[in-house]
Amino acid sequence: MNSWQVFALGSAFFAGLTAILGKIGVQGINSNLATFIRTIVILIVIAAIISFRGEWQRTEGISKHALIFLALSGVATGLSWLCYYRALQMGPASQVAPVDKLSVAFAILLAIIFLGEKLTIKTFLGGALVIAGSLVLAL
Repeated sequence: MNSWQVFALGSAFFAGLTAILGKIGVQGINSNLATFIRTIVILIVIAAIISFRGEWQRTEGISKHALIFLALSGVATGLSWLCYYRALQMGPASQVAPVDKLSVAFAILLAIIFLGEKLTIKTFLGGALVIAGSLVLAL
């Protein structure tokens, strides 16, 4: 297994855990406030990891292009989290999480449009299966 696959599996596991813990945590609290609390915890954890690994660097060494796209990615992430926690508050985690995983299909489509990635039969079939699976679980 490649290193990226190990991290991708870790991401999937922790995303699944996020759905369960988030569903429990968002009960009785405004979903936007819940997202804010979650974000503060994330900032603290990431700052601790960067400090422990000695990975802090000056932002002057980062291009404006990179900063702009990281900022836009942050906005997209924040909007995703706000929508996700509101959906968890309103619906069952076992249906919300699969719909959220439609992000895989959106990522494939956006990678083709904006990054010029090729649509292979493998990517098409995998994306179609993700869509089908999400619909089966959510409906």
